[in-house]
Amino acid sequence: MIRSSALTDIGLKRENNQDFVFVSNLGVGRLDSLFVVADGMGGHNGGGTASDVAVETMLSRIRESSFESARSILLDAVEEANRAIFRLSESEIGLKGMGTTIVCCSISGTDMEVVNVGDSRLYVCRDRLQQITVDHSLVEEMVRAGELSRREARNHPDRNIITRAVGVKEDVDADCFHVRLERDDIVLLCSDGLTNMTDSRTIWDILNRDITVEEKAEMLVDSAKAGGGRDNISVIVIDPFAV
Repeated sequence: MIRSSALTDIGLKRENNQDFVFVSNLGVGRLDSLFVVADGMGGHNGGGTASDVAVETMLSRIRESSFESARSILLDAVEEANRAIFRLSESEIGLKGMGTTIVCCSISGTDMEVVNVGDSRLYVCRDRLQQITVDHSLVEEMVRAGELSRREARNHPDRNIITRAVGVKEDVDADCFHVRLERDDIVLLCSDGLTNMTDSRTIWDILNRDITVEEKAEMLVDSAKAGGGRDNISVIVIDPFAV
């Protein structure tokens, strides 16, 4: 039995919340479960519109999907969300250039399929905190090229520049991952409002505590606020094998 908790918070510095989260432990369409975090970008209204349209479009597409595999269903839904956002941004001047990150997953038994675009992340917490997704960001490219260390990347002035997003171009290039889950794993989906404000050790420590997923989600949001809360904060904490 899956148990999960989702929270999204405006943070301490922003005037509005442009993140959007969705959780279904019982499934959507042919998916046994569905979890989504979207972090919108693009002006005062654009980011919130993009993340909202992305998730609503994904849900509609998933409910209608005839694909058999979870990976195909998720990937197709993200591609449809990209088309919907791009069309809307081209038709309304005030929404020009808007887009959103997406990280989503579906869990069925011990199998988890993950799709992401942008720098929102999915982690699996075991004996260490394992980042499954790879950030589509300028600083991540610099780290992988050996131009920056991980520590330098955390405070780099360009750390918020992403190299891929849903809705900014006619086509989108999404990454897909398959994870074989193990007993006692905890899964975390989050926006960069958490990871830019909270270090990996703190996240690992919270996820490993013998407390409920609801309490873990609240502690993660509180930790991001304690670190400065400069952005919207969104988290989904999942216990795939809760009793």
